[in-house]
Amino acid sequence: MAKQSILIVEDETDIRQLLRHNLAKEGYQVMSADCGEESLRLVQSQLPDLILLDLMLPGVDGLTVCRRLRSERRTASIPIIIVTAKGEEADVVVGLNAGANDYVTKPFSPRVLLARIQAVLRRPAVVAAVVSLDDGAELIHIHNLKLHVGRHELLVDGKPVELSATEFRLLHLLARRPGWVFTRQQILDALYGDKYAITDRAVDVQIVGLRKRLGRAAQFVETVRGVGYRFKE
Repeated sequence: MAKQSILIVEDETDIRQLLRHNLAKEGYQVMSADCGEESLRLVQSQLPDLILLDLMLPGVDGLTVCRRLRSERRTASIPIIIVTAKGEEADVVVGLNAGANDYVTKPFSPRVLLARIQAVLRRPAVVAAVVSLDDGAELIHIHNLKLHVGRHELLVDGKPVELSATEFRLLHLLARRPGWVFTRQQILDALYGDKYAITDRAVDVQIVGLRKRLGRAAQFVETVRGVGYRFKE
């Protein structure tokens, strides 16, 4: 049985060939692209099971590629591992916040990278089922939660849970993109807009309140230390 397909997006020929050799040896089907534009075209024509993505690419850079893939429903759930020479903490935070599942810095051990790939591919993909209803409203079903956006209604295990308007918007933001890490500032902008003078610690207060309301389902609202919050994959 053939293994999963992996797309390598890397502009350095030596590294691209090294990755291709090691992945093919493990039985993976391998595709490659040397720039962001080509990778986006390839993904649309042949959906890979995982993408190894460099950040410093000619033309469209890796972060832009990552964000574009995450913004489209057809490609939003493809696992992405960033493989880059940019290893500062701030770079890792930005990469994860753009939607990457993992982050590996160069130089890297091929054996370690293969282990990372296997770990990411073993994770069950959880995608929020987003349904547009006849009345134009949106219904989101993920884990044991159902959010009816038009009715401002939340059901947990089939039972209604009351949320404030802000708590509902916060849950809607997180649950619509499971696994996506939102910074506190992004959450503030989504909840209040950029014209409100509110500290980012207000987000922590809202998260605490939301978790209390969710009860057992609070486990799905995860803290990503030093970055922000996400809804559990």
